Amino acid sequence: MASDSMKQIPSISLRELKTNNSETIESLADACRYWGFFRLVELDLEKGITDKLLAAMKVFFELPHEEKKQLSRTEKNSWGYFDKELTKNKQDWKEIFDLSLDQTGPHDQSQTPWPEKLPAFRDTMLQWHHLCETLSLTLLESIMQSLRLPETSLAQHFTHDNSSFLRLNHYPVCEAPAAPEEDFPTEGHLGIYHHTDAGAVTVLLQDEVSGLQVRHNDTWTTIANENDSLIINVGDLVQVWSNDRYKAPLHRVLANRQQDRFSAAFFMNPGFSTHCVPQTDDRPLYRPVNWGEFRSARSAGDYANIGDEIQISDYRI
Repeated sequence: MASDSMKQIPSISLRELKTNNSETIESLADACRYWGFFRLVELDLEKGITDKLLAAMKVFFELPHEEKKQLSRTEKNSWGYFDKELTKNKQDWKEIFDLSLDQTGPHDQSQTPWPEKLPAFRDTMLQWHHLCETLSLTLLESIMQSLRLPETSLAQHFTHDNSSFLRLNHYPVCEAPAAPEEDFPTEGHLGIYHHTDAGAVTVLLQDEVSGLQVRHNDTWTTIANENDSLIINVGDLVQVWSNDRYKAPLHRVLANRQQDRFSAAFFMNPGFSTHCVPQTDDRPLYRPVNWGEFRSARSAGDYANIGDEIQISDYRI
């Protein structure tokens, strides 16, 4: 069943999570168990930082297409501009710019190609990347606490040489959007087709234009924008670590006939060598997931149509 109604996803206070407030931790457990999505509020962010980020994004995406193409990512360089991303082997109605903290290592064969015309762009994006990384570590510790597991049991996978990255999304006006009442449309375009996020935690900043939908109780629910909040969802790795107590939610983004839409998604991912196994005491439902292999297979599916896209369900025992 499809719906374009807007429901309130749970709201969780970052300020209270930082104090290990027991009621807030229980609310977080409920949000992860029943939704997989929640709105993070009471962020205590530097004034104007989100407006600054969205403004910088819009200036970048307004650059001539040929200039953006000069910053294109390739099969060997996973950072930069791209406008032909596939989800479920269908091309999304969007253009993106992926960036990461510049690192060198076996999985970092290149650096983020920054636009020379926009000298402040790099600093703005890296500032947000750092902020989201710190925030995500707090979220991950709180999620482990909500599962009655040691808060720091996963920290070593994220504090050094992690593979987290920031994705800037621009959804242009679309003359033929898919019908929002269709559960899984076969005609028209979607901003992003239905999927789960591969990593641990996603931190999303969205502008005032709605479009993000989560699949909840067999219905597509639109997540409205609210100022001074971020949208959080758990990914496939939290599903594995929690042994299915917290399932990665299916979500998508509608295309829009009237307005452009902008968002910035930070994907909190562990180091490539990480082997993800269920952390709970009950019988494991998954065999070990090597993050580097899983991420590479998912990325290959985003970049080109290579057949059925790998899913975390492929690792079920």
